[in-house]
Amino acid sequence: MLRLGILVSGGGTNLQAVMDAIDSNKIRNAEIRVVISNNEGAFALERARRGGIEALCISPKSYENRAQFHEALLSALLERNIDLVVLAGYLVAIPPEIVKAFPMRIINIHPSLIPSFCGKGYYGLKVHEGVLSRGVKVTGATVHFVDEGTDTGPVILQKAVPVCPGDTPEVLQRRVMEQAEWVILPRAIDLIANDKLITINGQVWEKEG
Repeated sequence: MLRLGILVSGGGTNLQAVMDAIDSNKIRNAEIRVVISNNEGAFALERARRGGIEALCISPKSYENRAQFHEALLSALLERNIDLVVLAGYLVAIPPEIVKAFPMRIINIHPSLIPSFCGKGYYGLKVHEGVLSRGVKVTGATVHFVDEGTDTGPVILQKAVPVCPGDTPEVLQRRVMEQAEWVILPRAIDLIANDKLITINGQVWEKEG
């Protein structure tokens, strides 16, 4: 059973998608061991509690410096024997020491088709604002492994979503969540939990058969 630690900063819609996928057996052989947020007011923590899942707030504001915060976050994950760390709308940079502790065992959902509209400065609504200002006709979401860069780790899954005339950032954000994020994040977790991925020349692919 793959033990998941889900990190989230806000409402937790992607968390809910994962919880629902586990309940409906779309994610097999995995369980959410803990949900951690940097924001004590995050509704994601309430979602976790309602689902009988341990919910923790580990905030940088509670520590004298970032090093102490990073140590607390890493300790919380290690103490619970987490196998896979899932960044589901987590707006805090993951430090190198945590990446090294979980090599190819941290995944992130990003609301664009990487390598477009990703990297430093592209998060939340800023991604969709960038998409609309550039005038592209297709966007989407990407699940990727996390390395020490920003949105630079190997891509696991992507799903395209159309940009429509008259879209606002908020409308586009909702469409990307519903049509892409809530689909490919549970799918990626299921593939990892059931050993269905293979790495070839640094690229990640779904195993055939």
